[in-house]
Amino acid sequence: MRWISKIISWPLDFALPQRCAGCGVVQPGPGDFCGPCWQALSHMPPSGCVRCGLPMEQSGLICGPCLANPPSHDGVHAAVDYGGIARRVVLRLKYGRKLGLAPVMARLMMRHAAAVPEAILVPVPLHWTRLWHRGFNQSLVIARSIARQTGQQVHPNLLVRVRRTQSLGGLGRAARAREVRGVFALNTWLDLPDVRGREVLLVDDVYTTGATANACARLLKRKGARSVHILCWARVLQDRFEH
Repeated sequence: MRWISKIISWPLDFALPQRCAGCGVVQPGPGDFCGPCWQALSHMPPSGCVRCGLPMEQSGLICGPCLANPPSHDGVHAAVDYGGIARRVVLRLKYGRKLGLAPVMARLMMRHAAAVPEAILVPVPLHWTRLWHRGFNQSLVIARSIARQTGQQVHPNLLVRVRRTQSLGGLGRAARAREVRGVFALNTWLDLPDVRGREVLLVDDVYTTGATANACARLLKRKGARSVHILCWARVLQDRFEH
C-alpha cells in the first residue's frame, strides 16, 4: 500500500513543498535538512561513556563523573549534540508547534531504538498544566513517531508529573536535581501494562544533566523494569542548560 500513499502525497508535495527542518527554506530535493544545516548538525559518535553517552576516545568506558556518581539509568543514546541546529529544531517543535519535526527527529533516533526491538518506549511526562497550555507532550509525539518506524510499543501513562517545576533552563546540575525531587510518580490511577523484566527506552527531547532521567529511571526500576536507557534527540555536551 506504500505506492498508494505516494500517489496521495504527490499533490501535497507540489502544493506544500518540503522545507528544511533546521532553517525552514524550501528543499530543492529529498532530505529533511538542507546541505548547510545537515553539515552543521553534530552527530553523536559511536564511542562514548556507556552510562551517560559523553564522547570518549574509546568505546566501552565509563567517564569519571559516572564512576564517582553512577546514574540511576543504564545509558544515554542521543542522535546529535545540542548545538545550534539541533536546538533550533527542539524550539520549533516545542514552542513553534511544528509537530512535523517529530518524525524528522525520530528518523535520526530510531537506529538506537531498533537496536533493542523488544524495548518499550516511555515518554517523559509533562505536568497537566503545561500540557494544557502547550497542547501536546513533545516527548510523546517523538516516541510515537519512533514507534511508527520500529513497531515498538509506546506506554505514555506509566509515569505522571505530580508537581509543576520552574523552567530548568539556566539551572546547574545540583539545582536541577533539587527541582525534580518528588516531581514524578508511578501512575496508580490506571490499570497499566506490567513492565517487570522489560527493557525500557525513556524518550525525551534533550538530555542535559540527567536529573529528569534519573528521577524517572528510579521509578521505572522500582516498578520492575530490567533496564532503563535514555533515548533522546540531543545531548548537551557543555554547560549549556538554557533550553
